[in-house]
Amino acid sequence: MTKITKKTSIEELGAIVCEKLKEHSIDIVLTGGAVVSIYSKNEYESYDLDFIVEGLGKKVDKAMNELGFTKEKGRPFSHSHTPYTVEFPAGPLMVGNVPVKNVATRKTKNGSFVLLPPTECVMDRLSAYFHFNDPQGLEQAVLVAKAQPIKLKRIKTWAKAEGAEDKLQNFIVRLKSN
Repeated sequence: MTKITKKTSIEELGAIVCEKLKEHSIDIVLTGGAVVSIYSKNEYESYDLDFIVEGLGKKVDKAMNELGFTKEKGRPFSHSHTPYTVEFPAGPLMVGNVPVKNVATRKTKNGSFVLLPPTECVMDRLSAYFHFNDPQGLEQAVLVAKAQPIKLKRIKTWAKAEGAEDKLQNFIVRLKSN
């Protein structure tokens, strides 16, 4: 088993958790701010990993306990050797009102893990901006879009379906600025 230390990066921890849950036949997808951290090379730094999984239960708790994580009621999983916490928000995996069909896989020295691809990561962050007026969501979407190749046409189509074409313009303006 790979040891978790204070030097374990968010990407490495993602792989460790994903590999452990695979041992328990649990498939998970990393979403949220941790994906932004990975794609932006920590220009935005998140300290929590959000994995979407269908059908939570005691299997997740058991796997996380095997890695040395503990969980107090109503709190995320924590580990004494890392500043990162791990949560499992309820599925299904969606960006706004659209189910996610495409996922990406990243390989690390600790194994591989599944996460939102860059385009879906941008959509996920824009969803927070569109629906909750979260300016941090807009900033995170811009960071990822500037650091990774994205499919802007797909984002525009999605934003129209979300009823957020006006707010999308703020993203496009920010994307074009330095």
